[in-house]
Amino acid sequence: MLNELAIKNFAIIDDLRIRFDRGLTILSGETGAGKSIIINAVNLLLGSRATARLIRTGESTAEVEAVFDVAPKSELARKLEVNGLTGDNELIIRRVVSDTNKNRIYINGHAATIQVLSDITASLASISGQHAHQQLLNEDLHLLILDAFAGLTGQREAVGEKFATLVPMLRELETLKSRQADQARQQELLAFQKDEIEKANITPGEDQNLERDKRRLKNAQELYTLVYGCIEGLYDAQGAVIEQLALVRTSLENGARIDDTLEPHRAAIVDIEARTADAVEGLRSYLNTIDTDGTALEQVEERLDLVVRLKKKYGPTLEDVLARLDQIAADLTGLENLSGRIGQMETAIAAAHKDLARAATTLSAKRKKAAPGFCRAIEAELAQLKMEGTRFDVVFSATPADAKTSPFLTADGKIITDTGLDKAAFSIAPNVGETAKPLAAIASGGELSRVVLAIKAMLAGKEAVETLIFDEVDAGIGGEAAEVVGKKLAALSRFHQTLCITHLPQIARFGDIHYRIEKQVKSGRTVTHMVRLSDEDRIQEIARMTGGKKITEKTLAHAKEMLETAASAKAD
Repeated sequence: MLNELAIKNFAIIDDLRIRFDRGLTILSGETGAGKSIIINAVNLLLGSRATARLIRTGESTAEVEAVFDVAPKSELARKLEVNGLTGDNELIIRRVVSDTNKNRIYINGHAATIQVLSDITASLASISGQHAHQQLLNEDLHLLILDAFAGLTGQREAVGEKFATLVPMLRELETLKSRQADQARQQELLAFQKDEIEKANITPGEDQNLERDKRRLKNAQELYTLVYGCIEGLYDAQGAVIEQLALVRTSLENGARIDDTLEPHRAAIVDIEARTADAVEGLRSYLNTIDTDGTALEQVEERLDLVVRLKKKYGPTLEDVLARLDQIAADLTGLENLSGRIGQMETAIAAAHKDLARAATTLSAKRKKAAPGFCRAIEAELAQLKMEGTRFDVVFSATPADAKTSPFLTADGKIITDTGLDKAAFSIAPNVGETAKPLAAIASGGELSRVVLAIKAMLAGKEAVETLIFDEVDAGIGGEAAEVVGKKLAALSRFHQTLCITHLPQIARFGDIHYRIEKQVKSGRTVTHMVRLSDEDRIQEIARMTGGKKITEKTLAHAKEMLETAASAKAD
């Protein structure tokens, strides 16, 4: 339920705050006082487009805020919880529109997107005005209205869920069959890649070893010269290190005969001699490994070139190349099992299609069975709204399947969509003896207003929305018909919080709460404000609505009588 609405710097409203209650709330006022502005503000909170034109002249921003009750464990409460926007059984929506055409949305104090706002407010309120009349001309909504009347909303949603399950399965089957059609080429390519990697017989880190070998072989002559020089200096040259060590050892042997404390030093020199001889032997062996004719270098460069090509193709590292080999093996196994997977998917799709087709066919039959009762109910409501003799029909149609249609999205030669097999269009014959024609082709503004109200009245208690807002529901009607509309609105308010903007006293007198919307000039600026009327003020307002600006004792008496008879009618 809408508890409170605050509007600031919005069109000709500078600062307005309104509290609402249950029952039927009437908003009245002279033409141009700002009644439609309030509807625009509510529409903004429900997700309509915001523009800088909404901002009051001279201001940089406009703000609209509303407070709604949230029933625990309701669908609205669930949506708020899913989006992390929970409050204390309360929903506060605030929109700020700037003069740069940028706007900000806050839900329970958290910034939100227009998509989240639209989703959350989908079941908050329904505005039935010129926009609702236009919606009623949209035949896509007619099927939804019929389903709501027949209690088939749950079954329609079930069909939608089955449809949403089947469609991705069909896409996957198409992908698998596409792969199967290209299977031979894929298998040939994968087998070639597998053979290429396996024949290379690479090992992790091999590329680093090859780079090291390449450097050594490219500098083989320099390495030979350096190592040969070391051997000469250590062992072969005159005065080589080994000769110098032998002289030192001999001297220490002579000294040790005199002072045996030199023995350890002599032994150390002996060890150095042995280690030097080992080093020389190792260097001579190293010389034998150096390839100076270039044969080994060619082999290393060839191997390194192969490794580099594999890394570019499957890499970037040798570890990645080996991982790709494992993936290729798995892909080959998958291709070998493709026929089996396609068979399993076709079996699952056939079962899902059978389930969907059965549900869609059953739903279609129930819709067609419910349609006559729906039409008679609408006709009865319209008769009460002074449209006696009106004939109302639901015309069903379906889209025939063609060669391009997947057989799994059809039933009885008709295409299945997420709403089932049917399309539905309302048609009306307002006058006896006329042929029923589509609403868009025949209904006047006043007739559309009453059709909208008839549908709302018929769906009272079935619609999920808490708050119904009627704007221009009195378009094109008056007199006795307007009184019946007022009674209908009062009846609706037993099921939904109902707000109605009206110019007709026959409707306004049925309100539980009555606000007068006034336009005044203050400090050279036009402003709109709302006044909640007392019982005495209501008599004055009903009199004004009845007789215009000149209010007489007679019009006041008539207004009082109208309110008294309305109260009596509501009590009955």
